[in-house]
Amino acid sequence: EVQLVESGGGLVQPGGSLKLSCQASGFMFTLDRMAWVRQTPGKGLEWISGITPNGDRAYYGDSVQGRFTISRDNAKNAVFLQLNSLKTEDTAMYYCAKGKYGVYCYVGTECYDPPRGQGTQVTVSS
Repeated sequence: EVQLVESGGGLVQPGGSLKLSCQASGFMFTLDRMAWVRQTPGKGLEWISGITPNGDRAYYGDSVQGRFTISRDNAKNAVFLQLNSLKTEDTAMYYCAKGKYGVYCYVGTECYDPPRGQGTQVTVSS
């Protein structure tokens, strides 16, 4: 059974930083594209970032480009998201997601399975 467990969220002031973690199990993590997505009440799921199976390339949405960094540790079956220069509009529930079988792309929620973890809440507020 695929399991994705997110952690690391919290309350932070604008301009602050957080590092999110996602522990994966139940599938061949080293062969899968991974991504981070987020959701806020009243808005749909927003794709933020994706990473190749070996971690050599990363992709970012315009809203987080230059502020967020995705990475992965295949030895630990984990993917991370470093959030810097946080803004109030970054407030959301953050999820990691695995690549959708049979779909080969990186940019956009359609490239990944729907989130299945509980997510981790990031709140940016002064």
